[in-house]
Amino acid sequence: MKPLALFGGTFDPVHLGHLSVAWEAAELLDAEVRLMPANVPPHRPAPMANAEQRVAMLHAALQRQSRLTVDTRELRRTGPSYTYDTLCELRAEQGDRPLVLLLGVDAFAGLPSWHRWRELFDVAHLGVLSRPGVEVELPHQLWAEIDARRVDDVNVLRALPAGKVIELAVTPLEISATRIRELLAAGRDPRYLLPCGLFDNSALLAPYRAR
Repeated sequence: MKPLALFGGTFDPVHLGHLSVAWEAAELLDAEVRLMPANVPPHRPAPMANAEQRVAMLHAALQRQSRLTVDTRELRRTGPSYTYDTLCELRAEQGDRPLVLLLGVDAFAGLPSWHRWRELFDVAHLGVLSRPGVEVELPHQLWAEIDARRVDDVNVLRALPAGKVIELAVTPLEISATRIRELLAAGRDPRYLLPCGLFDNSALLAPYRAR
């Protein structure tokens, strides 16, 4: 069964680094990938752009393709955006369809600080977006949890709804949303860091420009 993969973040703003790894993951897994903007991210400051503005930027960025889509369910909930709650909701909707939570390797290393993190494996697989040549030390409790869950074959994920961990080697684009916001605030044009859809409607970038 074709997996459904989830790629979360603040997307403040969405940039080519986000899109490139989401697209590569879609190809490696042969999956539909949904970009899921967080409402109140528990592990980082609140976004500069509001929910409506970030969704508009995502839709503009994803024009003229169908493999990457937007899922706004976390924006419609109040309170912190806990990934476990989101995955439980999706599991109820999707039945036994394989769900894959996509995480950068740094976020994966911090998984033990997440809300109900061990229970994530009950509702989804984890796809770890790794950077060639970069080794990240994982805490012992995470190793203990994932050691028997690791697989190399995508077909194993496609045959099960949840419970496995796979490493996905993607091409890293070292693009920082923080730096993009700084450039826009300084009146500069980060044209080749952002998808062209955002420049087709420059008003989308207004939250970051100096007033």
